[in-house]
Amino acid sequence: MNIAVAQSGGPTAAINSSLCGVFDEAEKYNEIDRIYGSLNGIEGILNDNLIDLKEVLITENDKQLLKRTPSTVLGSCRFKLKNSSDDDSDYKRITQNFAKHNIKAFFYIGGNDSMDTVMKLDAYFRENHIDIKVVGVPKTIDNDLPLTDHTPGFGSAAKYVATTLQEIIRDSRVYSIPSVTIVEIMGRDAGWLTASSCVLRANGEPAPHLIYLPESDFSEEHYLEDVKRISERYKAVIVAVSEGIDCLASRSEATDAFGHKYLSGVGKYLEELTRDHIGCKVRSIELNVMQRCGSHIASLTDLDEAWRIGAAAVNEALKYGGSGVMMGFRRISNNPYRVGIAPLDVRECANKAKYFPKEWITPEGNNVTIDALNYFLPLIQGEPKIDYLNGIPVHFRLDQ
Repeated sequence: MNIAVAQSGGPTAAINSSLCGVFDEAEKYNEIDRIYGSLNGIEGILNDNLIDLKEVLITENDKQLLKRTPSTVLGSCRFKLKNSSDDDSDYKRITQNFAKHNIKAFFYIGGNDSMDTVMKLDAYFRENHIDIKVVGVPKTIDNDLPLTDHTPGFGSAAKYVATTLQEIIRDSRVYSIPSVTIVEIMGRDAGWLTASSCVLRANGEPAPHLIYLPESDFSEEHYLEDVKRISERYKAVIVAVSEGIDCLASRSEATDAFGHKYLSGVGKYLEELTRDHIGCKVRSIELNVMQRCGSHIASLTDLDEAWRIGAAAVNEALKYGGSGVMMGFRRISNNPYRVGIAPLDVRECANKAKYFPKEWITPEGNNVTIDALNYFLPLIQGEPKIDYLNGIPVHFRLDQ
């Protein structure tokens, strides 16, 4: 028998580590002959565009390098499967290609929308009595997958955001004139990544002084009052804001395959609002895609857990016969930090979001509590060993 693995959705610094976890654990099973990698997610299965990973990951150095390489080495997609009751043609093609390659288990590494694919494929196979296991491996820097304590990729993104914010803080303090710096951070519906900037408090940093999330009610009037009040104490005010806060910033009407609107302009909008009403030096900084794949400042905890959950997915399917599940983390304790891994019903994860807890938002709606700091801090610990060539980090590439 053979297995297949694919990556989907937005890239992260840890998704390749999960791929390594799947590969390493699958190699332990004598009954598995080939471990296929599907290029560009489920599209690779549909188009029969597969590679034999054993011909690519040859040495231990290959695997270790891939584990530390950001983005999706197999490529990604945002392809939405139609409901099989409306059109089952794609399901038949997938089934035919799985049969062609004797694939009996499929592992899909991705976020909310990728779990939609896991759910639909598993349901189709069950309804048609097809013995193929389908298991989801979580991934998203947004940390918004339900049921799991956190998601691989988030810890590294949080570490990148905090480190970058700390450098912005140092930069903003060099001049004597008052200033406000607004940092726009990813988070369409959930503010986990923006909230994680609070980890700087662990090192005695008072900034970011204000944190605004989609989960709190945003008011331009209150925002301006907050900035004026903080400006009385701090010369250089730092504001962390989620891209998805509810304000009058421009929003594109364009959507992706899953109907998600592309967001734009929150930081720039608040920059202009602040300049018009407060009049000090103001700048906005949009971290954008850089926060997704900052492997040079990745969290070792994140990479190690990403590997572990990929390996656990293989055992869930092949050892325990699980299917239609997403592997998830269960936090046992914060100090010392310990987590377990367990299968979760993918129907409770697909197309759903886990929001930042409102009880972790201050009553004023402009910051987060110590509970948030205690949650985030263990996820950013440790630094991976990075290989450099000519002063630049070395990445694993399929085309090298």
